[in-house]
Amino acid sequence: MPKLPAPPVPAPLKAPPARPGEGNGKVAPVDHGRNAGVAVVDWVDERTSLSGGARWLMFRKVPKGTNWFYTLGSATMFAFLSQAVTGVFLAMYYRPDPSGGAYESIRHVTNEVFLGQFVRGMHKWGSSVMVILVFLHMGRTFFFGAYKYPRELNWVIGVVLLILTMLMSFTGYLLPFDQRAYWATIVGTNINGTGPLLGPYLSDFLRAGPEFGATTLSRFYAIHMLLVPGAIAALIGAHLYLVTKLGTTAPPWLKAEKDPELRKAEA
Repeated sequence: MPKLPAPPVPAPLKAPPARPGEGNGKVAPVDHGRNAGVAVVDWVDERTSLSGGARWLMFRKVPKGTNWFYTLGSATMFAFLSQAVTGVFLAMYYRPDPSGGAYESIRHVTNEVFLGQFVRGMHKWGSSVMVILVFLHMGRTFFFGAYKYPRELNWVIGVVLLILTMLMSFTGYLLPFDQRAYWATIVGTNINGTGPLLGPYLSDFLRAGPEFGATTLSRFYAIHMLLVPGAIAALIGAHLYLVTKLGTTAPPWLKAEKDPELRKAEA
């Protein structure tokens, strides 16, 4: 049976001819593939102008003395993305049913689903890693003086992100709905109820009523899966925007060098 010829490559996706002195004048298939990718990126960029925003975000000045301490924020964001991805896979099997469905779904994911124990382990221990990274990042920001003018708003957003991270850990602890999660959550909601003014209302909101009931698990699941991750994602976007706009601070042990013209004027 005769072999059919390959369809022709569209003109916009064809690689340009080689420059004089490069190759033997023949265009390899990899060149066509590379040029096709460039053409697709150019097509999208012409209609969205994303390259300008990407250059503004990535190509910026970095202060002298930047070290590994400055990667704690990126590590925290990576931990959040890991939590979001693994949480989506766990939500595909989880059932917020307090009559046994919640515990059984967790048991099913851990023991029977392919790589379920691995994904659940990443989500479980990743939450602890994220909390640790948030505190380390906040400590670095405080000791480096990055909360001062003009970065006060970014500091406030970071504090809110810390609170939301703790809230996400608290609401996620109940979801396995075993004995330890049940009684630990009761203790936690009772502690919240002792707060001044808003404490009793906050405790009733978390329990979805005056007492720990069947709807409490659904309330915690909705907060853990929808409310808190959405707020964290939005605040991370605002946080990154302000970091890009205002820049980062140099380490406190580095002193700014005087301009040569100022030195001449002082002399």
